[in-house]
Amino acid sequence: MRVEIWSDIACPWCYVGKARFEKALAGFAHRDRVEVVHRSFELDPHRAKDDVQPVLTMLTKKYGMSETQAQAGEDDLGAQAAAEGLDYRTRGRDHGNTFDMHRLLHLAKEHGRQSELLDALYRANFAEERSVFAEGDERLAELAIAAGLDADEVGRVLADPDAYADEVRADEREAAQLGATGVPFFVLDRRYGVSGAQPAEVFAQALAQAWQEHTPLTLLQDGDGDGGADACGPDGCAVPHA
Repeated sequence: MRVEIWSDIACPWCYVGKARFEKALAGFAHRDRVEVVHRSFELDPHRAKDDVQPVLTMLTKKYGMSETQAQAGEDDLGAQAAAEGLDYRTRGRDHGNTFDMHRLLHLAKEHGRQSELLDALYRANFAEERSVFAEGDERLAELAIAAGLDADEVGRVLADPDAYADEVRADEREAAQLGATGVPFFVLDRRYGVSGAQPAEVFAQALAQAWQEHTPLTLLQDGDGDGGADACGPDGCAVPHA
């Protein structure tokens, strides 16, 4: 069974939601048969690469709230993250364009290191003092290499703005086609969608339901073990013999 997760590194609920989903997956009986694929979604796709500003400034401008309200929201997010065992800096974070991060995540997917790089990017953005935006390519390269990617490949991707750009845009178009207007957005086996950083219990229920419909029907055998009890079919019914 496949679970696809649309998310953005700049999204705090994606950070929290990933932890909650993974908690549910860890307790799922068939977790070893679940493939998780992370897909791209930019919350601020039109922001210039060099346009980096404090999170509080971004929140007050985007949502028309006061700085006090914005800080209260950050404090609440910090508490929710802590409840999931995540570190979260409620002061001094910044915000910027995430397109290059998504391009690197597609490179990481090819090498089976996607989840590792996503975790590294989340930690850098939400928990660490060094900015994942202000230091540019140097910081992204450092994180990608630490997540297990080859330094030369990382350098080539960062130097070429077209590398994996089509893959990022394809993910974003697909999200729109599926009706995702925000993230995180979870799609289970292309049967069920779960929107937002739901409690782990909700993800556990969704996994169980999707698995039940995904799993092929198991035929119960008769006493002889050959499954050949009398039945009717397109060619007629079995005729009992004396």
